[in-house]
Amino acid sequence: MGKMSSEKNPLSEGEMEALTALCDTLLPAVDFPDDHRQPLDQSVLQFYQTSASMAKTPRHVGVLLYGKIKHPKMFMAKIAIWLLSTRLGTLILCGRKTLSTKFPFLLRFSQLSFEKRQQIMLSWSNSHFFLSNLFFTSIKIFTLFTFFTQVNDRNENPSWKAMGYCGPDPIRSPNKRSTQKQQENDGSNKEDHPFGPLHKGIINFHKTSKQMAFQKLQMSGFHVSIPCSSDIGIGPFKPSFIVNCDAVVVGSGSGGGLMAGLLAKAGHKVVVLEKGDYFARSNLSLIEGEAMDRMYLEHGMLATQNMNAFILAGSTVGGGSTINWSASIRTPRHVTKEWHEKHGLELFGSKEYEEALDIVCDRMGVQTGFEHEGFNNMVLRKGCENLGYPVEDIPRNASPDHYCGWCGLGCKDGAKKGTAETWLVDMAESGNGAVLPRCEAIQVITHDTVHGRKRAVGVVFEFQGPEGKEIGIVHAKVIVAACGAICTPELLKRSGLRNPNIGRNLHLHPVVVAWGHFPETAKPWPETAKRSYEGGIMTAMSSVAANWDKSGYGAIIQTPSVHPGLYSILTPWHSAKDFRARMLNFSRIAHVFALARDTSSGTVTSEHDINYTLNDLDIDNLSQGVEKALRILAAAGADEIGTYNKNGKTIKVNESSRSRDEFESFVKEESSRPITGLSTPIGSAHQMGSCRMGVGPDRSAVGPTGETWEVEGLFVTDTSVFPTALGVNPMVTVQAIAYCIGQSVLEVLAKK
Repeated sequence: MGKMSSEKNPLSEGEMEALTALCDTLLPAVDFPDDHRQPLDQSVLQFYQTSASMAKTPRHVGVLLYGKIKHPKMFMAKIAIWLLSTRLGTLILCGRKTLSTKFPFLLRFSQLSFEKRQQIMLSWSNSHFFLSNLFFTSIKIFTLFTFFTQVNDRNENPSWKAMGYCGPDPIRSPNKRSTQKQQENDGSNKEDHPFGPLHKGIINFHKTSKQMAFQKLQMSGFHVSIPCSSDIGIGPFKPSFIVNCDAVVVGSGSGGGLMAGLLAKAGHKVVVLEKGDYFARSNLSLIEGEAMDRMYLEHGMLATQNMNAFILAGSTVGGGSTINWSASIRTPRHVTKEWHEKHGLELFGSKEYEEALDIVCDRMGVQTGFEHEGFNNMVLRKGCENLGYPVEDIPRNASPDHYCGWCGLGCKDGAKKGTAETWLVDMAESGNGAVLPRCEAIQVITHDTVHGRKRAVGVVFEFQGPEGKEIGIVHAKVIVAACGAICTPELLKRSGLRNPNIGRNLHLHPVVVAWGHFPETAKPWPETAKRSYEGGIMTAMSSVAANWDKSGYGAIIQTPSVHPGLYSILTPWHSAKDFRARMLNFSRIAHVFALARDTSSGTVTSEHDINYTLNDLDIDNLSQGVEKALRILAAAGADEIGTYNKNGKTIKVNESSRSRDEFESFVKEESSRPITGLSTPIGSAHQMGSCRMGVGPDRSAVGPTGETWEVEGLFVTDTSVFPTALGVNPMVTVQAIAYCIGQSVLEVLAKK
């Protein structure tokens, strides 16, 4: 079933047996429920009868656990798997259920019956001992996500048909129709290159020889030199080549991409270093597992130290703007007021900032309205209207006819105007810039100045050459760090900056999801053709719990993009049969979430060292948001509603026996359930504040112009500069801030 990884299996035979037993406990081959009276669909039967090991899932999970995922707690999972491969270790982790009346009287985990293994894993799930709970959560996430996202050579997964999932977007599959639609969305026929409008600005050191890459750089007007001696270097770094330019931008997302386009169009030579890879339109598969693996930070499995919050962050050319959900919301007035008045930042009370918002929205083609609304947003809108809750259209950087639920996996037709379709294209077409994908910045090079403050003069970066890892250096007059709120602090610290605010004040916009089932009945709503994963991901939102007119801190209500892999790890696992039944409902499950503008803050040292704990105020705001979300789902006509709390209950909303009191009791109980401690999945798609802007170095990492307090000529232009959490989707805000900082950078370059 699965495309097997070419990586060597890192597990011993005993460890592989233990891991296989774990995976097959979560996903065994089971009999179809006896109460099924209708003719049995063959795809459903196959779904029930395919185990994790039959799909070769354990091998993939082993590669994740023992190779790809670098989370600091993974070593505990490895120790647990090793213990389960032994008799004594199984006794330690599983207790008396491992005892046998026959010699040698102790059984390894793989030798236990399925019933006992299932009881043991449920006990781990509900354990008050954090490490047991953590181990269960890790194995559940990796096993289920892998099983429901892996594909065969035809890019198919046998489970999908039973779940009502079509796989990659059939309308945007690579064919003539897709090419024609792409040209229509571009507004002309000039874009007929198979690699998209940015292709001429991309230089791939990992796909071409250095000589050809050098030639392309030189043709664009960059000066490239090769050190005469291996002794020439910067500290411990011995570069294989050096590029000279006016500005180097680290990161190509909303902040970095805009800065690159702005500077290049002004006539300055710009090099963009991007840690992630470049995926042209024609190379996007729109397969959930592949996209998460190749286009997201930490392969889409990024999490806080305690694994209480799972973080989605783009790591590809275009950054988050390539894989976000199109929401293009201007900075709310109460936020600019707070940043101006409470944080002393005049920028946010200025006419220049308002003009910047207009400029970036115009460049991205931001507009409201849609020709057809998708399943989730129809539910959100109808529920709000029936309850009298406020509901509004979400502006998007896509056309009204862009009916696509796969935007989180990249935009196949270029209709979503992220930076790889806008600002970076401006840079490429100016002839003054180049994007170097899969080139990771290691350190900003600084020199001492006569007045005591350091000055940024370049960036050391690492890339994969034909003979292994190599080092390159870009010398520049100005350095712009735009790696995102997770990665920028690490780069600054590696570069010698010591401001204590670097890596602090991290905000995550924590998200908790509620669901409602809308079965295909005789008179279904939404109509039978609608599927939860199709349509514009975000076209409606409610501020009913946002508290904008009072404290400014609360929760907005929106809808997510949920494909089978994400759905599987959200869904509680109570038993093998119960879990399979829940998965069959996938395509008619509407999801509505509460997103809190968090007052909680954490710290980030690196992508593998993120600490974040929710405070009571944010927990209360999320609970109020979940309560509204449950009511919205019920008011929209859901047959059944619930949350993803592992101990949560569900309620059949439309059963005649349900009294109003019973419904109210259910909503109150479910919205008050614990959120922390791995009890409820918490997600984050927005990370902010870890190098926040301010008026002095005692409380901020950068000044009002975006320049770091410690290093002259080193600017930051990503969401890490936000003084507080924003409370809404940040793409427009970060671009507007970057545009304003860009004016300061242009002034510096003009002087130099």
